[in-house]
Amino acid sequence: MPAPRSAATKASTTLAEVAASERLRIVATLIRTTGDWDLAEDCFHDAVTRALTTWPERGIPDNPGAWLTTVAKNAAIDAIRKAKAEHRATERAAREPTPEADEEATVHDNIDDDRLRLIFTCCHPALALENRVAFTLRTVLGLTVAETAHVFLVSEQTMQKRLVRTRAKIRAAGIPYRVPPPHLLPERTAGVLAVLYLLFTEGYSSGSGSDLVRPALADEAIRLTRLVAQLLPQQPEVLALLALELFQHSRAASRLDAAGDLVLLEDQDRSRWNTDAIIEASRMLAEAEHTLHILGATPGPYLLQAQIAAEHATAPTAASTNFARIATLYAHLSQVAPSPIVDLNRAIAVAFSDGPDAGLALLDTLNLDAHLGEYHLLHATRADLLRRLGRPADALPHYRRALELAPSDPERRFLQRRLDKLP
Repeated sequence: MPAPRSAATKASTTLAEVAASERLRIVATLIRTTGDWDLAEDCFHDAVTRALTTWPERGIPDNPGAWLTTVAKNAAIDAIRKAKAEHRATERAAREPTPEADEEATVHDNIDDDRLRLIFTCCHPALALENRVAFTLRTVLGLTVAETAHVFLVSEQTMQKRLVRTRAKIRAAGIPYRVPPPHLLPERTAGVLAVLYLLFTEGYSSGSGSDLVRPALADEAIRLTRLVAQLLPQQPEVLALLALELFQHSRAASRLDAAGDLVLLEDQDRSRWNTDAIIEASRMLAEAEHTLHILGATPGPYLLQAQIAAEHATAPTAASTNFARIATLYAHLSQVAPSPIVDLNRAIAVAFSDGPDAGLALLDTLNLDAHLGEYHLLHATRADLLRRLGRPADALPHYRRALELAPSDPERRFLQRRLDKLP
């Protein structure tokens, strides 16, 4: 007898949430257990497929993440046995902890962390930079091959071949699946920090779908950044990244309203911001600045971004935010880490500091359309500045274009409301 529709819906919803939050941990564990990256991905998807049919009929298990881990692990063991290969890996997998122990491990993970191993392996310098990024998007963030191909503006077939070659390179070069020893950490630090911030950003502002915020993913990025901070103490950029993530995540509870609609920073209820996170972030930022001073070094991109985030997080009101300093910090950031996104944010800061006409003038000077023509926030920003200047007719086409390009449902609803309010 088929499961009731409500049970199927509840199981499907829970599975989607658990798969999103647990995928990285499970896949990383399977890679360590089997040494086979493709098999790890396949077995995770097998477990998800089995859950889709089992949970509606038998009920959602008490620990869905442990259930998926066990099923995926058993699938890996079966696959290895059937292939009559890697008998030693099978025995090792068979000795892995019980689901209850797996759950315990997620609580007490230390620096010997499978997820951190996975990230450091993806960031090995023997891999070409674009392959590191593509492989990370696919393996760590779980983007589909089609989504990864879209990021790089190549065909799905081309991306599939690139990912296969990267896995083959890892095997052929004997790249170890581990967090490297201390003397090899510096050559991978920049790549690892970039991956962690990518992971956090996906959780803080999801690129697509119905959910703009994925708190579990952001929490995981922060946890992993803390581990890297333990590996690399007194590193200003590591401390700064942790501060940046904490500052931004402190606003997680207020970024959407009860209906799941987007709330702009200036309209958020600041009493709902996480004060503990802001205090810790401020302490991390101060430690990063102090260490930077002792080393006589210049600020890096994460420290500058953390300073910008601090201005937003510590201002008592939106009106009292020091946008002049934020604009200056963005100008500095554009020299340290040039990016059209940084330029766009600088123009927004100038608009809040000196008025929308000044922001619009800078936006036009920067000529960002060549780089960000398909980026919805460029069009939304231009539309908003024109609206604030009392030019609704000029704002209209830019709002419409932003609406066409917006990747998430909350952003589309927000832009539609803006359009509806235009005279």
